[in-house]
Amino acid sequence: MYIILGATGHIGSVVAKTLLKQNEVVTVITRNQDKVHEWEQLGAKVAVVDVFQTEELRSVFQQGKRLFLLNPPAPPDTDTSKRELDSIRSILSALTDSGIEKVVAQSTYGAQPGDQIGDLGVLYEMEQHLSKIGIPATIIRGAYYMSNWDMSLVSVREEGKLYTFFPADFSLPMVAPEDLGHVAAQLITSDSHMGIYHVESPEQYSVADVATAFSVALKRPVEVVTTPRSQWESVMMEVGFSKEAAQSFAGMTDVTLQKGPEIANSPIRGAITLQTYIRQLVERQ
Repeated sequence: MYIILGATGHIGSVVAKTLLKQNEVVTVITRNQDKVHEWEQLGAKVAVVDVFQTEELRSVFQQGKRLFLLNPPAPPDTDTSKRELDSIRSILSALTDSGIEKVVAQSTYGAQPGDQIGDLGVLYEMEQHLSKIGIPATIIRGAYYMSNWDMSLVSVREEGKLYTFFPADFSLPMVAPEDLGHVAAQLITSDSHMGIYHVESPEQYSVADVATAFSVALKRPVEVVTTPRSQWESVMMEVGFSKEAAQSFAGMTDVTLQKGPEIANSPIRGAITLQTYIRQLVERQ
C-alpha cells in the first residue's frame, strides 16, 4: 500500500489520484476531517493524523510499504522554518520501526545548509536525515513552482502589474506542480530509481516571461514591478507573515539571487509550459 503525505496539496493530490487510477491501494494522510468523504469517494483510505503526532503517524506508516513525503508548509504567521523543521523531524522519527520499504520525498532546487533560508535549509536537512535512516529513498528536487505565481493573478488582472522580489530579467527553472505529482507517482512505483532527481518544465523562464504569459492570457499589458530589498520583510509582514517567516523568506530569496538558481545537468522535464499553466490559471479563476 502507498501512503501519501500532503495529499490535499497541489503535488500530493496528483500522486494519490494517479495511483488510484492505476488501481493501487492508497492511504492519504490529512489533518482535515472535512477531506475524508472526498477521498473515500475516490477510493482512497484516509487517516486523520497531524504530522506532529509521531506515534499515531508511525501507526499509519506501519500499514503501508511506500511513502510519499511532502513536509506540510507552516502557516505564514508562525516561525515557519522552526515549525517545518519540527514537523520533518516528527515524520522522520515516525519512520523508525515503521516497516516502510521506500520513501519518495519532495524537496527543492537549491536545497543547502543554512539558517533562515526557508525551504532551502529545511529540505536540505530532510535530505540529509533521510540518507541516514536506512530506508531506500528517492529525492525529487522540484524547480520553482509555477503555482507561486497564482497569488499574482489579482494584481495583474486588476492593475496590470506583476509584483515580485525578482528583477524582470531574472531567469530560473520552473515546474508545474502537476508534473511533479506525475513524476513522483512514477518513481514511487519503481523498484529502483533511488537518489536525487531534478524535475523542471520544458524550458527555463524569466520573470518577464511570466508577465508576458499573463498578458497573453488576460489580453492586457502587464508590467513587472520589482520590490526593493529594503522593503521585502515589511511587505510580507503587512500581508500576515510573522517576523521570523518574513526573514526566512527574504533569506531564501537573497540566496537564490546571489548564488543563482540551481542548474541540473539532466533534469526530468515535465510537459506543462509556463504559458499553458498561466492560461489554465486564468481560465479557472
